[in-house]
Amino acid sequence: MSSTTSGGGRTRGTVAAVLVLFVVVILGLASLTATPGGPSGAPVATPSTSATDGAQAQMPPELESALLALARRDADDGSAAGRADAPVVMIEYADFQCAYCGKFARDIHPQLMKYVQDGTLRIEWRSFPIFGEESTAAARAGYAAAQQGRFWEFYGIAFAKERKPNSGDFAPGELEKMAREAGVPDLDRFRADMESEAAKDSIDRDSQEGYALGVTSTPAFLVNTQPILGTQPLEVFEAAIEQARATAGKPAVTSSPEAAGT
Repeated sequence: MSSTTSGGGRTRGTVAAVLVLFVVVILGLASLTATPGGPSGAPVATPSTSATDGAQAQMPPELESALLALARRDADDGSAAGRADAPVVMIEYADFQCAYCGKFARDIHPQLMKYVQDGTLRIEWRSFPIFGEESTAAARAGYAAAQQGRFWEFYGIAFAKERKPNSGDFAPGELEKMAREAGVPDLDRFRADMESEAAKDSIDRDSQEGYALGVTSTPAFLVNTQPILGTQPLEVFEAAIEQARATAGKPAVTSSPEAAGT
């Protein structure tokens, strides 16, 4: 990866530091795997173990800061829900063709909206298409819907039911139908935005961020600094949100004797 600076001024060194943390968390506390079996050998997302318990205890302050910096907090981001200044940000790395992403969207996402509505939580989508050509097409469609303020309506329709990967459910004509159902007002603009370089760049940015963090399958989440891997029960997400809310704004714990007053 070349040295670049993007959203929040993150450099390659910062991303590398974050990757080190995620390797430790993922290997030590959880298992996030991509198993073969999809079309053309595409990985199949599998449910996994939460990495929230104990993950924060030994986190160095610089890594905590790097993880928090991944939240873009862009008020104009059409694929984010919630206040830009919410104390908790949940980043979701997902693929519209992923069965477990769909399960999360149908079963868990609606129940987390209470935190969005009371100003506690902001949800930021990251496109992470791993199941093939239709995943990329759907990610482009999601981007295009977001440009007209209809991303979450598109999200709900795309995930409304489980779909067989690369079976034509996300073919161009079907994506336009979803956009129309989602209330996208200008379908000509929708088609143009889908095919734009901006759509490609946005998806590439999201994917590269996910891969840099060690994400290999979907869905994967980051709740402030706490990773959650796979679709977990509602209680796991609620506990992570409550913990993140409780610690938001507090200074990072340092192990130096001077700061500890010893």
